[in-house]
Amino acid sequence: MPERTIPDERLELLFTCCHPALSTDAQVALTLRAVGGLSTEEIGRAFLVPAETMKRRLTRAKSKIKAAGIPFRVPPDHLLPDRLAAVLAVVYLIFNQGYSGRNDLSAEAIWLGRALVELMPDEAEAHGLLALLLLHDARREARWSGGELVLMADQDRSLWDAAEVAEGRRVLDRAVAMGGGGVYALQAAIASLQMEDEPDWREIEVLYRRLAGVTGSPVVELNRAVAVAELQGPAAALALVDELELDGYQWFHSTRADLLRRLGRDDEAVAAYRRALVLAPDAADRRFLERRIAETERISRG
Repeated sequence: MPERTIPDERLELLFTCCHPALSTDAQVALTLRAVGGLSTEEIGRAFLVPAETMKRRLTRAKSKIKAAGIPFRVPPDHLLPDRLAAVLAVVYLIFNQGYSGRNDLSAEAIWLGRALVELMPDEAEAHGLLALLLLHDARREARWSGGELVLMADQDRSLWDAAEVAEGRRVLDRAVAMGGGGVYALQAAIASLQMEDEPDWREIEVLYRRLAGVTGSPVVELNRAVAVAELQGPAAALALVDELELDGYQWFHSTRADLLRRLGRDDEAVAAYRRALVLAPDAADRRFLERRIAETERISRG
């Protein structure tokens, strides 16, 4: 048998930890700890669960490894695709943690994404993930101004990394040419459309529908509601949002607050912003929400 082709020990560790005998959630959580160095609290936030819940999940997974004698070794090449979904999820979550301020984690995730594409050039979702990471990372410098969070609609586009945007779109084109219709290729296509000077919100909404069909995720439906607001107005979007069960999710409440504010329901908007503020773990997010609360209260007072 030829020698292993995995180009880096970090990538080897990813594939080693993502053993199919464990649930995908357990694989992802364990690997985030081993490869990403994330704390239990950070991993819990990535899964939208309390730290204590995540601690119990990690403990159960480790117990299963020990009781079942699961061998943690690099699988042969022909078994790598069986572990790809968990590996992609880990890389994506590592990037997300870094996108909130830890540039080292974002850079690590992009490096791993490139290595995956090199290792598995025929896997459309590996290309889709790399495209998504590049498109998001291209806006990094514009997301902050004076240490404060800037929403995409308000960003200075001259600060976007044009070369990284172009590379992300080339990689996305490759994923699409390979028939990519998985979660990462769809998200990359949405990100690319949102970065257009005049976003095609109808196409974005269609892609969110497809993504929701693949994932069944209420968070995806929440993002779809943003597109619906652009197409049909905030009332239609709010009707969708109010059907979702995401009370423990910061962005659910801030999105709902924005829609309420657009409808002139300022008191309700302030209450929703305050709920988001309670759930916000990041200082910059909290400052952003505090500004929104102050702005909305000022408008409400006339």
